Amino acid sequence: MRKLVFQFLLLCAICIGLVPVSVHAQSLLVVNQGDTNVSVVDAVAAKEVATIAEKTTGVHGHEVAVSADGHTAFVPIYGSSGVGKPGIDGHEMLVIDLGSREIVGDIDFGHGVRPHCAVLDPASGLLYVTTELDKTVTVLDPRTRKIVGSVPTGQEESHMLVLSHDGKRGYTSNVGPGTVSVLDMVGRKTVAVIPVSGQVQRIAISTDDKSVFTADQTKPQLAVIDTATQKVKTWVALPGTGYGTAATPDGRWLLVAVPSTNQVAVVDLGSMQVVRRVDVPSTPQEILIRPDGKIAYVSCNTSGKVAAIDLAEWNVQKVIAAGKFADGLGWAK
Repeated sequence: MRKLVFQFLLLCAICIGLVPVSVHAQSLLVVNQGDTNVSVVDAVAAKEVATIAEKTTGVHGHEVAVSADGHTAFVPIYGSSGVGKPGIDGHEMLVIDLGSREIVGDIDFGHGVRPHCAVLDPASGLLYVTTELDKTVTVLDPRTRKIVGSVPTGQEESHMLVLSHDGKRGYTSNVGPGTVSVLDMVGRKTVAVIPVSGQVQRIAISTDDKSVFTADQTKPQLAVIDTATQKVKTWVALPGTGYGTAATPDGRWLLVAVPSTNQVAVVDLGSMQVVRRVDVPSTPQEILIRPDGKIAYVSCNTSGKVAAIDLAEWNVQKVIAAGKFADGLGWAK
């Protein structure tokens, strides 16, 4: 009887907000540039359950990374504009406790660096963030929240970062220069700079680490870089200019956001050809594939929504309302 009374009281406390509901059981985080906040989405219900205000003035975040235990989110505050455009330069990264849904600290880079893409390396436990104006990737210890080093990229506008699965190699897409920097993350140095196009955007890596992908912004095509030779190996024709990309865990497919056609193009990594297209809400940006490989989440910027694509049926299973100019995505397990 006492157990039933306790359970009833606990349920009532949760309902009125005295006990916070845990976000660690499959939550999707969405960074909303226009609203200057982060949506917390219940991935099972496919519904926004909370928003976390960034509490910044005139500047906003674009991307988010989540700690290995799922308790903490890191949101770099990029600035007031887009890459290569004039505006206020961000200088900090917010630290969010996902249990309380509160900002519990910030990491200050000391000057304007336009911090953008944060990536956690499971192998080393380190957190990396692109710091564009310094032409570096800054290295942080997420436990102490201290800067512990940097890796030079040798290029302007090093916007996005992807790591090899062992954490030893990093690759940045350098937007304006149209290049990809190859980084030694252990030795913390630039290994190579690969010419790609007049301008590139976003970057992804194959599950076997043999290929890196970045979208040409001057033509509707995707560059496929051979990580062994550090050269562009081939090009994949796209239905429109590509943007965010992500490979499925089984290594068979690469999903490419195509904002101009409001679609996600699916590339067969065996034939290196687009084999299907999935219609999504307007202006798809970033793609995050759920760890179980069953669902791909696609932030759709101007619509303020996230499309959940069923990767078995290849259709949009759910459309989730997020915030204005939904962009970066993170997964809290």
